Amino acid sequence: MLSKISKTFMAKEDEVYKKWYVVDAEGLVLGRLASEIARRLRGKHKAIFTPHNDTGDFVVVVNAGKVRLTGRKLDQKVYYRHSGFVGGLKETLAKTLLARKPAQVLKLAVRGMLPKNSLGRRQLKKLKIYAGAEHPHQAQKPETLELFKKEGALR
Repeated sequence: MLSKISKTFMAKEDEVYKKWYVVDAEGLVLGRLASEIARRLRGKHKAIFTPHNDTGDFVVVVNAGKVRLTGRKLDQKVYYRHSGFVGGLKETLAKTLLARKPAQVLKLAVRGMLPKNSLGRRQLKKLKIYAGAEHPHQAQKPETLELFKKEGALR
């Protein structure tokens, strides 16, 4: 018989320190970048990860308009949305969405990798995406996050 019963540690949201990270998306592949961002937003990189609490960090992405899509996805990937009216299904190619709203492409990719509930919606609010190289979050003193090698193959 065990003399001391150990309990599983559960982190509380108000006790977790949330860091700020800056990611330069120039030349990075969309899906690999999105999966790493989703991992940081959820807090799965921390030892205190708790699935039902928001233990993740803030992520600021710059140069989102210069993200890469592999293969023929630029011409073949289609984003759908619905107006709510009959016959209101709209479709947009990845090429046109990347040209018009570059931040939206990355946001949709990350959103699909987060939980589909109120926790996932709160975690998505910690993602700040900018098409250019400038961002207004210097006061938070964000750390630069080097995710992958930018030259050639990523792995």
